[in-house]
Amino acid sequence: MSDILTPQSAAPEAFDDATAAVARLEELYAQATEFLCSHFMEAMASGAPSGRIRAFYPQVSLTTSSYAQVDTRLSFGHVSAPGTYAATISRPDLFRAYLTQQIGLLIQNHGQPVIVGVSDTPMPVHFAVASDAGTTVPQEGAASFTLRDFFDVPDLSTTNDDIVNGTLKSEDGIGPLAPFTAQRVDYSLARLSHYTATDPEHFQNHVLFTNYQFYVSEFEAYARTQLRDPESGYTSFVSTGNAEITDADAPLAETAKTPQMPTYHLKRPDSSGITLVNIGVGPSNAKTATDHIAVLRPHAWLMVGHCAGLRNSQQLGDFVLAHAYLREDKVLDDDLPLWVPIPALAEIQIALEQSVAKITELEGYDLKRIMRTGTVASLDNRNWELRDQRGPVQRLSQSRAVALDMESATIAANGFRFRVPYGTLLCVSDKPLHGELKLPGMASDFYKTQVARHLMIGICAMEHLRNMPLERIHSRKLRSFEETAFL
Repeated sequence: MSDILTPQSAAPEAFDDATAAVARLEELYAQATEFLCSHFMEAMASGAPSGRIRAFYPQVSLTTSSYAQVDTRLSFGHVSAPGTYAATISRPDLFRAYLTQQIGLLIQNHGQPVIVGVSDTPMPVHFAVASDAGTTVPQEGAASFTLRDFFDVPDLSTTNDDIVNGTLKSEDGIGPLAPFTAQRVDYSLARLSHYTATDPEHFQNHVLFTNYQFYVSEFEAYARTQLRDPESGYTSFVSTGNAEITDADAPLAETAKTPQMPTYHLKRPDSSGITLVNIGVGPSNAKTATDHIAVLRPHAWLMVGHCAGLRNSQQLGDFVLAHAYLREDKVLDDDLPLWVPIPALAEIQIALEQSVAKITELEGYDLKRIMRTGTVASLDNRNWELRDQRGPVQRLSQSRAVALDMESATIAANGFRFRVPYGTLLCVSDKPLHGELKLPGMASDFYKTQVARHLMIGICAMEHLRNMPLERIHSRKLRSFEETAFL
């Protein structure tokens, strides 16, 4: 079989207007997906095509011969050296605002047009049909013909984290313009729908992670309060199964099956609302969630979960603001070596501390009664206290750790890796080194009150960050020597 059938496409076109460039990307993407979908449906009905069916992702590129003198305070919006840079693009309709902003900064900072055309990266048929809920690609062997003989399938050579991990070796001299390839984005969009039972379109720019179901009920109650207030700026609330309400008193349809990571969205028209993800327990879940949410390029993500307090002076319900992380979660060791420091981000730390003060109505020295700032340790063994404690306890003491959980270091480390601003505020739910294990009936009234406040502190911090200029949140601290121009 030598014939390859592809959609007709125009030659690459130069744009000095970001809105027009994105519109062209959308046009090329729609042309490719419609071509693949129509031929796929025909093949499912009539059998194997007469030749190979192939379409390509659209691409945006920039070529510059100048070391542009840009505002050095900016961590994004420009390339670091002369050359050609390119990015394959998926779902430009979903990323319209993001792409318009990033492409606009490129044009502005370099005084050069961007080029929009068709890339040489084939689009897997699985991702092309993903937008059609009624269409699925059968497993290998389920169709009357071998699918990969006629259609392109996902390719791990373009579905990886080489760009963000700093391990990409360019063979053609073209540098990456964006942190993810189109196939990597498509892969994560599909995984997000699977794990969270909500579509990527609903995700907001500010993401809260928790490991406790109680926060979900509190979040829904808060969302309904906001929907009753026409001045809040929030317009709808989305639950699992994409159940969406705009009326504060409307019921939410229940999903037939609870997803692995139930996710809820309090939306604003510009996506500046808040998403809450219940990742459950463990660093694997934390990595999985952040691996995929990262492609949406959120402005910040925070962990607001429960932890073990390690100091005798702590009480159940006390807060811990992480300013360092002891990483013994192990899930990111291959992607981000342990010798890489995970710094606290001043903008996030200030937002969290001010939010604790606002919600608890405590300030200054009085705030120290209920909150400690210190190192948070994350382990991969939930029942670590059942083993010989001498080794772990010695390391915890030497690290000056004040709290222990299973997710925070993973979320922070992946935020660092993906250039997503991160932070952690935990609530002490047990003190295993002091005989206060997490058992029924152990929670005090103080603890219950603080848990109710905890989510509100996270929400308050996100609303504070929402009003901060984007260039301040996405600071240079998260950027390496050679960075992509796109956030």
